[in-house]
Amino acid sequence: MLKKSFLSDIRNMLSTARQKAYAAINSTMVEAYWLIGKRVVEEEQNGKEKADYGTFLIKELAKHLTEEFGKGFDERELRRMRQFFLTFPIRDALRPELSWTHYRILLRVESPTARDYYVTEVAAQSWSTRQLERNINTLYYERLLSTQNKRAALIDEQDMEKISSSDIIKNPYVLEFLGMQWPTGYSESEIESAIINNLQSFLLELGKGFSFVGRQYRIKTDTKVFYIDLVFYNYILKCFVLIDLKINELTHQDIGQMDMYVRMFEDLKKTEGDNPTIGIILCAEKDHTIVKYSILEENKQLFASKYRLVLPTEEELRAELEREKQLIHEQITRKE
Repeated sequence: MLKKSFLSDIRNMLSTARQKAYAAINSTMVEAYWLIGKRVVEEEQNGKEKADYGTFLIKELAKHLTEEFGKGFDERELRRMRQFFLTFPIRDALRPELSWTHYRILLRVESPTARDYYVTEVAAQSWSTRQLERNINTLYYERLLSTQNKRAALIDEQDMEKISSSDIIKNPYVLEFLGMQWPTGYSESEIESAIINNLQSFLLELGKGFSFVGRQYRIKTDTKVFYIDLVFYNYILKCFVLIDLKINELTHQDIGQMDMYVRMFEDLKKTEGDNPTIGIILCAEKDHTIVKYSILEENKQLFASKYRLVLPTEEELRAELEREKQLIHEQITRKE
């Protein structure tokens, strides 16, 4: 009878070999599609009538390639390869971590800055194609830009010391992966349980550097016991992050409660070397008058962000982000 350790070793060897083979094939095909796109562009540029010749060229090429190599080389795919070269013109800048499907999805991103951000994050965070598509559809990058500090949406881990808490807090947070319809009268504990059941997706939505610490985290003083909904630690900021869930509109009481939690955590739980604790109130609605005339206006460690339980349309998200942008501009103007 085979030893379990021996069988496990052989399985690991085969699994590793398959992963390496897949990665090599993927990298080779991505490069081939880039070269095809480059060659198509070069041929088009030598045509006397560029527009007419380009249409004829791709149509005829698709016909011949499909006959010889089968599916995957129709006109639409060849146009995609052409666009691939035009969008990523530097061959050495192609990332081996990204599959052709990753690049196909990235071609839909119009902003070069946003596209560069997604390329970097896919490579660094090993996003699947499904995760990438979801983040693009929910304007992940743009929501980072809607935070209070606009200078560092693209986080470079080599510049961690330059990152502030507001650089990683998004507004709004999109939690459609919880599978909860709105409005349906869910309780805060039900949303909290759904987050725990979908913790990996929630960590992805929170952003880079988050790790889960605890649910209903207990803090005890001399006379009272308090429970914080969710506690995380961010290794980039080197600090604890407290999250309080609210199913209704943000109130002064919510802000005061989170301020108390942060102060208590600082006094009773923070260890030497940790940076100041961050508190995030996740609320269904946020009245900006409440924000304006509360300690949120000046406190750099307290944040109030909306959450959406259903996937909003791109137009709805952009409108909400534009409102946030205008409000932040007004805040900056008042301070100046």
